[in-house]
Amino acid sequence: MFKLFRPLAKTSLILVYLVIIAGAVVRMTGSGMGCPDWPKCFGYYIPPTEASELEWQPQRAFKEGQVIIKDESLWVATKDHIAGNTYDETYWTAYEKHDYAIFNATHTWIEYINRLLGALAGLATLFLAIASFYFWRTKKKITIISWIVVFGMLFQAWLGATVVYSVLLPSRITIHMIMALVIVALLIYLLEETSSKLAKVNGTRQINRLLWLALGLTIIQIILGTQVRQFVDNQIDVIGEQAKALWLSKPTLQFYIHRSLSILVVLFNGWIAYQIFSKKIRLTKMNWVLTLIGIEILTGIAMYYLDFPFGSQPIHLVLASLLFGLQFYLVLETQKTRTTIETL
Repeated sequence: MFKLFRPLAKTSLILVYLVIIAGAVVRMTGSGMGCPDWPKCFGYYIPPTEASELEWQPQRAFKEGQVIIKDESLWVATKDHIAGNTYDETYWTAYEKHDYAIFNATHTWIEYINRLLGALAGLATLFLAIASFYFWRTKKKITIISWIVVFGMLFQAWLGATVVYSVLLPSRITIHMIMALVIVALLIYLLEETSSKLAKVNGTRQINRLLWLALGLTIIQIILGTQVRQFVDNQIDVIGEQAKALWLSKPTLQFYIHRSLSILVVLFNGWIAYQIFSKKIRLTKMNWVLTLIGIEILTGIAMYYLDFPFGSQPIHLVLASLLFGLQFYLVLETQKTRTTIETL
């Protein structure tokens, strides 16, 4: 079990990040309602590829729970039956979660892949939690946190369902994103706690505090960024997807705070890097932090000044989640270093 735990933790972390990437693609392509029901997709475990599969047809066999689109509404089969020559409404009931009834094969399969990755990530964390029983006698917190991750994934799945039922309410999408970062943090913590390497770097007490502050700034930026994205989504609904130049023509206060705070993020992380390099502390991952921040700034500039180039939004989101994970790892690494030195 011990040999399996870390590979399972790494696999879970990779899959969770793949889900974040897939979610960003879903949002970029507007595929969030590609599957209007949950957990199935139009009542199927494997979604349809043609609109004809969602039409009522005479002499066709329908299974209970199967969904059709009729009169621009979703209808759900109440029992298994073979349709007669005319439509019999006694076999069907209106879908009551929402009134969204549009089929787009591309959107459907993008959303389906997102859900499939989520299911795989859920299974990986379940296997991780089972493997964590190895640590029950020696490090109970590893087992406890591993199971917290499993329940976190279940909560995340429930949040995904509420996002669909709300027809992509922006605030629920934001909560969905924050929960994903919580799961990322817990998995990184498990990886660091089960690492066998002993840190031998000195002088990291102050760096650890600075990194905690930098992580806090990143979290604030992510929350502000999701609020800006909510505003953009509302603008798209009002003025349309083609009027990209107008999406941020009259931005909210959150946008200006988000943009201004990015300067502080650059300066503060630059100061931390200077402290690390001047003291010759072996924290080379700080180079990656600076690189991610640099690309984040560039994608943010591109979205505002170049009218949201293709792919800029999901890249911006994914980079922010990677930055969060990397900074959290550095926090744990320097904290572990300090603890190790003090213990010795």
